[in-house]
Amino acid sequence: MLFLRLALVLSLCACAVACERTQEKTAKKPDAAAFVADGGGDGSVWVVDGPNGGRLFLCGTIHILRDEDYPLAPAYEAAYMYSNKLVLELPPGAASGPELTSRMSQLGMYSADASLEKNVSPETWAAVQKWSEKHGLERSSMNRFRPWFVALMITSMEYAALGANPDKGVDSYFEDRAKKDGKPAEGLETVEFQIQLFASLSDKQQRELLEQTLGEISSVEAEFKKMIKAWKNGDLDELKEMLFREAEKYPDLMDLFLTARNLRWMDRLEQMLKQGEKVMVLVGTGHLTSDTGLIELMRKRGYRVRHYREVTDF
Repeated sequence: MLFLRLALVLSLCACAVACERTQEKTAKKPDAAAFVADGGGDGSVWVVDGPNGGRLFLCGTIHILRDEDYPLAPAYEAAYMYSNKLVLELPPGAASGPELTSRMSQLGMYSADASLEKNVSPETWAAVQKWSEKHGLERSSMNRFRPWFVALMITSMEYAALGANPDKGVDSYFEDRAKKDGKPAEGLETVEFQIQLFASLSDKQQRELLEQTLGEISSVEAEFKKMIKAWKNGDLDELKEMLFREAEKYPDLMDLFLTARNLRWMDRLEQMLKQGEKVMVLVGTGHLTSDTGLIELMRKRGYRVRHYREVTDF
């Protein structure tokens, strides 16, 4: 389930589900009760304190959620209210324009003289055709696309069938809030960078990605429920176990999608701390887990990191 789990914490995977926002959210100013634990889980929010009053709220997100996954834990509301700006994986609005769809299709499509059938095993091609037919698609409709793009399409449709969509994701929710409230927001990466994460995969890695995705779609619903529960409770150990149980099989993918990106972000996040900024950082929850996650990287650089439940000095 490596890729299907990563899809919940990779913003580009969320973009692949639907590149247009379809749900209008209403920003409501909370009362004091919004910051008190409500028994629904403490949330995946950690607070990092730096010099000069700097503070980062590291908010682990799930990019694809359902209506029933709301309301969010009070920790997220507190992080929003006590911060002066938002930092997302992608810049505001980056996931909603036609440019994203066009660029993904451009890089995800074979030239006229190539096809998916020619680049995967007969068994994989047969499985893709079977999946397409099950979902009411032409059996040959996937043949022009590269394996990584087909894996994204399959993943997005499987989660959409559960009612999980990017317009309901944590990032989308607070991005819309910030726009309405006039709160500044920025991104850590560009859409092009995230698309290139997939486009740069070797042929072998792409085949493995697609094969793994096809082999695991029957477990999507159970794994989704399990991850949502761990995320709501801020259970990093459980989240780490889910995300990294197969890491040894795919070290290159784990480094590409998580570890290397965490390290790229650190200097910029540390600069915000040193400048005394108060920032709500919204990144996939997988970026907070493991010894190379943002929480441990911050601690290794000497910063005090606490879960929201441990913080009283707002």
